Amino acid sequence: MEERFDRVSDAVTKLSEALEAYRSEQDELSILNSYYGSDEWKQDFADDEAGRLPKDLKRGVLSEDGVWDVLSENQVLLVRMRELLRATAYDLSQE
Repeated sequence: MEERFDRVSDAVTKLSEALEAYRSEQDELSILNSYYGSDEWKQDFADDEAGRLPKDLKRGVLSEDGVWDVLSENQVLLVRMRELLRATAYDLSQE
């Protein structure tokens, strides 16, 4: 039981830290979502394609797949969290 307690305690701590980090980035996620596919993103993409951006500029946000993958994975995570909550929810009405 002590080993179980240690594993569960560690998992709860790690999840709490990860959820806090995730929560703190939600405004940034919203901004990224609005930027992706916007006229500004399209212009940045065109400028990159035309060679008007510095060669040493990091371009992850201009890779169509990169941004799409992050936004899609975010949706998958939200579904997983919802499913986990439903599957493990305690009956809080008895507390």
